[in-house]
Amino acid sequence: MAAEPLRLTELVDRMRPYSHGLVLHDPDGPTESLVHAGELVALPAAVAGATERLGSRVDRVVATSDLARLILRPDVRRHCVPLADGLPGVAPHHVHLGCPVMFGTPVDVDPDAADMPTAPPIELWRPAVTVALLDTGLDPHPWFAGRPWLSEWGLSPEVLDPECVRDRDRQAGHGTFVAGVLLRHAPGVTIRHHRSLSSLGLTDDVTVAMALRQVHRQATAHGARIDVVVVTAGCHTADDLCPPVLSREIDRHPDTVVVCSAGNNGSVRPFWPAALPSVVGVAATGPDGMLAAFSNRGDWVDAAALGVDVVSSYVRLLPGGEGVAPGTTTRVYGTARWSGTSFAAPRIAADVARLRHEGVSAGEARAMVRRPLVRAIR
Repeated sequence: MAAEPLRLTELVDRMRPYSHGLVLHDPDGPTESLVHAGELVALPAAVAGATERLGSRVDRVVATSDLARLILRPDVRRHCVPLADGLPGVAPHHVHLGCPVMFGTPVDVDPDAADMPTAPPIELWRPAVTVALLDTGLDPHPWFAGRPWLSEWGLSPEVLDPECVRDRDRQAGHGTFVAGVLLRHAPGVTIRHHRSLSSLGLTDDVTVAMALRQVHRQATAHGARIDVVVVTAGCHTADDLCPPVLSREIDRHPDTVVVCSAGNNGSVRPFWPAALPSVVGVAATGPDGMLAAFSNRGDWVDAAALGVDVVSSYVRLLPGGEGVAPGTTTRVYGTARWSGTSFAAPRIAADVARLRHEGVSAGEARAMVRRPLVRAIR
């Protein structure tokens, strides 16, 4: 595992063969941010003013009832950050990073290790407390077997090797790991998973905003509600302000407690959506309770939990296997050890879920998990 967080320039260089059309604005500078080249995202009310200001630099507008993407002309597509400056309700289309992608990859745990956790007990809280996980996927790990929500909500299996190179991507298996952390500390929750993060650890403003909207719509269709949302990816922005499409979606559901990873850049810059005042932003500590060196920190961080050498459910990709054709792979389930604020966030989300199970309101639960310890160790 890396001793220090990756610089964003290093990560972008590693991902260049897989991810095209990315622009790293102000590399290693104070306004560094990663965006999709040639795309601005606008709230519906802002489209007319933005297109009038930008004029012929807008090639076309791709609009829905919820938002619009302004596609810029090819010769100005790398200038999307300065072109968005000063346009109300408009922002570059930011690329979000799954938090561990900046720090390290998982290490398999010996099944006979003394500290290997047992599977969480099967419980069912009634009334249900539903936690939506916005992550890479959710595989049929043995830790999840027999839980009633599996048949009701289903799974979104991990995409472990989309390039078919017979190896895991850097973030593959992340959602299965996060779900395991949540269940270890709140075994009676109902999980509603939504795949919104790639196995490379990438997502963006529009994907996250639409995932937030969809999990609420789907819950309503099932006669349920979303009590807690866990988001384990985020972004920095050039103006250190939250992308409007994210703040809008989160503010639409004040009775849902949104818990977000604070990020693994080792920075004090706001990391979105974790830094929103209505969101619980979670930093990572080591076993000694001290803030991890890789963890983001600052006045916008609300809580902290163990995020170093966390052990949880994991799926490995191995070549071959019994009954598997030559040249193919098989999935093997076990546990792994991983570090990152991604694994601190579900720990705090479990605290929120237990409070909701005890009848505490969303606002009270949000306030109760905001811990003064974080302010003492900044």
